[in-house]
Amino acid sequence: MNSNHTADQRRDIEAVLTELAQAWGRGDADAYGALFTEDASYTAWFGSVYQGRADIVASHRALFDSFLKGTKMADALLDIRFYGPDTAVVNSSGDIYKANRKRPEKLSKVQTYTLVRLDGRWLIAAFQNTKCKKLMQRFTFRFAPDARPAAAR
Repeated sequence: MNSNHTADQRRDIEAVLTELAQAWGRGDADAYGALFTEDASYTAWFGSVYQGRADIVASHRALFDSFLKGTKMADALLDIRFYGPDTAVVNSSGDIYKANRKRPEKLSKVQTYTLVRLDGRWLIAAFQNTKCKKLMQRFTFRFAPDARPAAAR
């Protein structure tokens, strides 16, 4: 976190991500979508891109009513960076799991959220979810060690 941003701002953003996970756990597509801006973009780990809150809500309603019914979202915040007083980028790792199972220790995806503060409320303007490919990472870093992220060296 940039030093000129307050702990309150960080807590406010963490609260949005907590609300997001809670809405997912309830299978509440409307509450989930309410945390996004009207014109948000949402890129799923499998490559589909959803444009706007209505698209995000409709797609998640269909998912929560089918094979994602009864799932929870696990996440781990990695970093929050502020770009001015009303914009933040969050990096996290995450996964989904069945509610009757234990939360996974190793999370298989990494996410990037862009949040903006509109009328005093933080909302998600963009979301990108990428599935980690551990075999490809090991292969790449073995043959190109300098390609490893600085935090992992």
